[in-house]
Amino acid sequence: MPQEPAERRVVVTGPPRRARRTSGYYRPRTEIDEQTTLGHTYVRSLMRIQLRTGLTVFAVLALLIGPLPLVFAVAPDARRLEWAVLGFGLYPPLVLLARWYVRRAERNERDFVRLVEDR
Repeated sequence: MPQEPAERRVVVTGPPRRARRTSGYYRPRTEIDEQTTLGHTYVRSLMRIQLRTGLTVFAVLALLIGPLPLVFAVAPDARRLEWAVLGFGLYPPLVLLARWYVRRAERNERDFVRLVEDR
């Protein structure tokens, strides 16, 4: 009488280490790397926000510096006032505006990275 093969035993010692991904799962970073339409939309939204930030800074700068020639034309004899305004009066607002722009741009990029990373 032929001998019957022994049944194979499988020993499971713990849960699987990697979970299988479902078919509906997508990664935004992959979408950007593969240059799909969705990835293009992600990058375009970041660029649009950065452009809006830059245009805001430009508008504030134009409103701050634009009227100065008219102010100086009204008082042509006040040369010392012109140099004081240009040398000392504009410096603090320009520094504050630059700091705001850098902080805003970095925050936009952080938000974009948070959106793209898998968390």
